[in-house]
Amino acid sequence: MFNLTRRVFGLGLLVAATAAISFGAAADDLKAFNIGYQKTGLPVIARQQQIIEKALADKGVTVKWVEFTAGPPLVEALNVGAIDVGWTGDAPPIFGQSAGANIVYAAALPSNGEGEAIFVKPASPIQSLADLKGKRIGVGKGTSAHNLV
Repeated sequence: MFNLTRRVFGLGLLVAATAAISFGAAADDLKAFNIGYQKTGLPVIARQQQIIEKALADKGVTVKWVEFTAGPPLVEALNVGAIDVGWTGDAPPIFGQSAGANIVYAAALPSNGEGEAIFVKPASPIQSLADLKGKRIGVGKGTSAHNLV
């Protein structure tokens, strides 16, 4: 789990990446800034506290948050220009680039291994990794969970 120092650091990276992208050469023409996110992590905090909206308000830029259920569609949206920046796990950009997505990493946080889990119903006979041998595991293709398995 993130501690406060790491959370603040990551949020700072998100704001820095947003500022770097939005205040580039085309910043004078920028009227809307579309951010792709999933319902987890630092972007949720940034959205709730309107950190990016406040940072861009004096420039007259509106912020639109676009929610994605998984990283691969977020990466594809970034690739085709539907969003300006996105936050996702480690694997979706790698899978996206292997498929030809033209994306740039603006910032990254090292994984602490606590962002993924394999879970079962309480009554399941599967209680350990060893119990998974020969079983089928469902994950989204190209997701961080796919990378875990």
